[in-house]
Amino acid sequence: MYQPHCGLENVLMSWGHDEYLYQMMKFNKFSLPSEAFYMVRFHSFYPWHTGGDYRQLCSQQDLDMLPWVQEFNKFDLYTKCPDLPEVKSLRPYYQGLIDKYCPGILSW
Repeated sequence: MYQPHCGLENVLMSWGHDEYLYQMMKFNKFSLPSEAFYMVRFHSFYPWHTGGDYRQLCSQQDLDMLPWVQEFNKFDLYTKCPDLPEVKSLRPYYQGLIDKYCPGILSW
């Protein structure tokens, strides 16, 4: 079905929240580095980034991005702090990031 090293972007996978957000970010032309797009798109693909599976399908770009996805994964599941942050104090920082990387009205 797939040629060796065809690249994960060519592998048919089910859509979840990760792919939806990735597609929305692309459509709205977020100005994030390609590493960020990979982290969003593939951070739930545990067989690949944790299990070592699907390497035969990986392109060189996939292999280059793997360390970024693995690093991001440290902050995914089971890393939530039980203490709620003070949202008002965090808003200026995060609003600045939003304004820089995904400004304007987003199409969902």
